[in-house]
Amino acid sequence: MYKSLGLHRLAYRAQISSYVKAGLIDQAIKTFDEMTKSNCRVFSIDYNRFIGVLVSQSRYDLAEHYYYRMIPQGFSLNSFTYSRFISGLCKVKNFILIEKLLQDMYKLGYVPDNWAYNIYLNLLCCENQIDLALGVVQTMVEKGREPDIVTYTILINGLCRAGRFDSAVKIWCDMVRKGFNPDEKACRALVLGLCRDGKVDLAYELTLGTLRGRIKFSKSIFNSLINGFCQAGRIDKAQAIKSFMRSNGCEPDLVTYNVLLNYCCDELLLEEAETLMRKMERSGVEPDVYSYNELLKGLCKANRLDKAYLMMVNKMEAKGLCDVVSYNTIIKALCKASHAKKAYKLFEQMGGKGITPDVVTFTILIRAFLSEGRSNIAKKLLDQMTGLGLLPDRVLYTTIVDHLCKTGEMWMARSVFCDMVEKGITPDVVSYNALITGLCRASRVSEAMHLYEDMHTRGPCPDEVTFKLIIGGLIREKKLSLACRVWDQMMEKGFTLDGDVSETLVNAIRSNDASCIKI
Repeated sequence: MYKSLGLHRLAYRAQISSYVKAGLIDQAIKTFDEMTKSNCRVFSIDYNRFIGVLVSQSRYDLAEHYYYRMIPQGFSLNSFTYSRFISGLCKVKNFILIEKLLQDMYKLGYVPDNWAYNIYLNLLCCENQIDLALGVVQTMVEKGREPDIVTYTILINGLCRAGRFDSAVKIWCDMVRKGFNPDEKACRALVLGLCRDGKVDLAYELTLGTLRGRIKFSKSIFNSLINGFCQAGRIDKAQAIKSFMRSNGCEPDLVTYNVLLNYCCDELLLEEAETLMRKMERSGVEPDVYSYNELLKGLCKANRLDKAYLMMVNKMEAKGLCDVVSYNTIIKALCKASHAKKAYKLFEQMGGKGITPDVVTFTILIRAFLSEGRSNIAKKLLDQMTGLGLLPDRVLYTTIVDHLCKTGEMWMARSVFCDMVEKGITPDVVSYNALITGLCRASRVSEAMHLYEDMHTRGPCPDEVTFKLIIGGLIREKKLSLACRVWDQMMEKGFTLDGDVSETLVNAIRSNDASCIKI
């Protein structure tokens, strides 16, 4: 009899294996159910294999069902199946079951492999559950499973992303002390994070300073450090890293040069920028559209518009390196210099050059013509823009609202503001302040108060300008108790009223009190 049942079990196992290989998972499930309900004795190995198949097929709900059916029978998964199960559950973020499986493993004296731990840690870091991730690592070590380079990289990346740089540095130092050489991903995560936080010296010390000679740094790491020092205004240090980079057999690339170009053009070191461009070409690194646009930006910033225009037409267009950003840069500079007519002519040339204007182009021009009081051209541009299928963004809407308020067209200003909201574009505090300014100037403070209250309920939060506008309007309309209430709200937010305005409000209150006493 026992021999017969054993043969039946082998037959079931063979049938299930056959269905799995053929991809007939539902048939395999049906056969497994038949096997468990038959007189055949089922073992842990059967559940291990079957749950392993369900996990590999991403049938996690069924895997959970059979797991809970297995436990009361005194069976358990082996360490490998547990680890694969946990790894799979990370894909569907089933934190409750993951934690249950971990606890069950620990009770059995099992420990997940590094693969499972690392996948779980990566999920926790991506979900910003950093403290929980650190706790898992602590348990991992207590259970005798040492973190590997992947573990450290995941933690450093997660901590940097969460802005917890002190903890990231501590983990980094622990990793280096244990003899691990950080990989590219770990280095990049730490360097980028620290540089973004303004800790470029620390980023340099922990990488080039400490690990020089131990690992080979990539161009990406060198470029990140060069960019960090440029952002900090320390060009000498950036140039020194570029020289060190080259002496270590890592030639500067397009990114390296563009980072340095960006610094030179921002600081109006235009001769240095042009020298750098020539050096690029001699080194076999061809400047790209970003390189030329940076130089264009620098020339415009220095008010050398003629040179900027000639460079765009004679050099950039000839190389096919002219885009909408190039035109926008010069159009903006012309408008800033009160040459809106020239800017408009340049705008008209864009189509003939095969370059389509974008929202930024139209915003620059519309703002310029509105400020010059030429609403007819602004309206024409707005029509052209919508004709191209381009929708105004928050900046353009706010520009139009601000202009209409300044010209006293309050009904139209409110209409445009409402249109912005209806189009699904959320006004920011600048948008609200533009309309509140116009309403207060037009002695329509009650309407301004409605907007102010709307900001409190829906957002954005009023800023210092909002409070001052509202209080000023209420004082002019002698609504002093309401002005005091708004003043209290302003102080609760940490803002202070200008001395002359607060003095005016206090004097108005005293004057009002005196009038009441006389009556």
